[in-house]
Amino acid sequence: MAWRVVIGYDGSDAGEDAVTFGLTWCRSTGDVPVVATVYPEEHPLGAGRVDAEWAAYVRKLGQETLDKAQGVASDAAIYRLVASTSPPRGLADLAEDVDAAAVLVGSSRKNQAGGGWLGSVADRLLHGATVPVCVVPEDWQAPDSGVISKIGVAFVDTKDGHEALRAAVRAANRIPAQLRLYSVVARSTEHYSYIAGRRDEQVFYDAARASYTQAMDYALAGVPPELEPEAVLLEGDVVEQLADLGPDDVDMLVCGSRGYGPIRRVLLGGVSARLVRRSHLPVMVVPRASAGSSATED
Repeated sequence: MAWRVVIGYDGSDAGEDAVTFGLTWCRSTGDVPVVATVYPEEHPLGAGRVDAEWAAYVRKLGQETLDKAQGVASDAAIYRLVASTSPPRGLADLAEDVDAAAVLVGSSRKNQAGGGWLGSVADRLLHGATVPVCVVPEDWQAPDSGVISKIGVAFVDTKDGHEALRAAVRAANRIPAQLRLYSVVARSTEHYSYIAGRRDEQVFYDAARASYTQAMDYALAGVPPELEPEAVLLEGDVVEQLADLGPDDVDMLVCGSRGYGPIRRVLLGGVSARLVRRSHLPVMVVPRASAGSSATED
């Protein structure tokens, strides 16, 4: 079954990054790309009157932007011009209307100090969409093969972690792609050893490694073997280790939201928020798990 994927395009370089990744994703999975440009919907001036000239003007600008997207994706995509109160709202509503598998957006350009900005569209989507949201980093380059062949999962043994794994397995099955689980165990020597001593801290650390390894082994047991599943245990700061992953490791990362909020909505937690901002790879954040969902259900 071919799913639809909504790709936000606003005429910027970030929008082109999203389209480039979206076409690669759909070429890999067989999904149908829906490239969307959102323009301001008409607001009554009062007594039900609408400024028709202004409405025609903003629609014209939106159509010109969408025409630019067609120059990037040509006939490989479906194109939608959407009127809404805001771009995040328009993309989220369109994703629900077409029963999309995900929404893809680009991140904003870096500031002068070198820090990454998500931008309001990506940020607001990540705090309220009901489908997975993938943020594409600046100047993302497609793999030499032209398709996604390795999908990484930032895995923790929680309901949201298993939901991320389930989403990654579904995508990898349709490509098919190799699946690689990443867990990160932190060594907090500075904060723990002076209280309990180095020896006790090493015992604690070894137990943590064993626990993480066992959790990944259990998770991999439910992954189809044709995906060549692999578990990688990293050591250090969670965000730093995951953000350092690059194209030589995997083509993209999938993670859970780990945030508080309504079930089946994306809502960023501390790790996922920082990871999205710092990763060199496209990061797909999966909505909070619903009760009873399993990691590998179809």
